[in-house]
Amino acid sequence: RQKLNHEFSQQFLTLFQQWDVDVQKAEEQEEKLANMLRQQQKVFQQARIVQSQRLKTIKQLYEQFLKSMEELEKSNENLLAGAQNELRKEMAMLQKKIMMDTQQQEMATVRKSLQSMLF
Repeated sequence: RQKLNHEFSQQFLTLFQQWDVDVQKAEEQEEKLANMLRQQQKVFQQARIVQSQRLKTIKQLYEQFLKSMEELEKSNENLLAGAQNELRKEMAMLQKKIMMDTQQQEMATVRKSLQSMLF
């Protein structure tokens, strides 16, 4: 009976020792997995921060672009208005010049007619 008890005790002892080793290995693997998950969380968190900053930069650039476009549009409107005013002034001056030239031609024609009538 003692011999049988001793044999089974040895077998159980060996089995429990192997079980302890397996449990330790499982705990080590669990710890490694937990560390990997923490590292992944850090990586994702950093990626979210970077993406958030990039999105903020994109938004700022878009707002600057819109502001620049509005300023350009205003500038173009002012340039167009100035060019139209210059054109109107030049047209008015040309009309006056044409009128003066026409009047001078008519005066010259009248003088010639008077001179031919008098001489």
